[in-house]
Amino acid sequence: MFSFFSKTPRHTTVEWIGADIHSHLLPGIDDGSPDAETSVRYIQQMHELGYEKFICTPHVFKEVYPNTPQTIGSALSSLRAELGKTSVNVELSAAAEYMLDPDFQQLSEEADLLCLKNKYVLVEMSYQVETKNIAQYIFDLNVKGYKPVLAHPERYLYYHNNFQQYRRLKERGCLMQLNMLSLAGYYGKAVKQVALSLIKDGIIDLVGTDLHHDRHLQALTAFVQSGDAGKLLFDYPLKNRELFL
Repeated sequence: MFSFFSKTPRHTTVEWIGADIHSHLLPGIDDGSPDAETSVRYIQQMHELGYEKFICTPHVFKEVYPNTPQTIGSALSSLRAELGKTSVNVELSAAAEYMLDPDFQQLSEEADLLCLKNKYVLVEMSYQVETKNIAQYIFDLNVKGYKPVLAHPERYLYYHNNFQQYRRLKERGCLMQLNMLSLAGYYGKAVKQVALSLIKDGIIDLVGTDLHHDRHLQALTAFVQSGDAGKLLFDYPLKNRELFL
């Protein structure tokens, strides 16, 4: 069990995290950044906060954002070209955030998935209802050699009174990725409290920004520069650097 009582100095950057493994910075292909110029501005400001590497993860959700390796690759190329006009020295790559639904099952059977690195694949569920047979999805991914990472588990309200489900999914080989903004209180008190509990219980493995727009950036910046992010997470055994830098 993790203790929030840290004796470490006050930290106002996230250099100790290093890699943002969940963001919507690729321009114009989902509900994130609308264009490359905006994306570059976001990256510049996040780099000033201490991020060294960005793994962009646009939604892949056939009904709403039917992205493919081609649309994602094209957006990544345009962003790299725009970023190349600046002096910002960061590593930029792309994966995807896959919605776990029947379309995903077919997709995972027909083609290789876009992974964060070394078969780590970011997945999500609807905020309204748990994906039917979620444990089977996790099992199938592991059988295929993937290492599933569940995005923002603290935001699934149907788990708030069922912490055992978090533990069951971890036992089945699913890593848990917390949103930094949840700890900042951006999504409300209930989500923040669950986020704190997941940290305290050692259930979280990774953190990401899940940054979409300016309001997210403003909240993230305030959270980091206040020292609150460091106070809560600096001593926690996050795997961002270990796995992705």
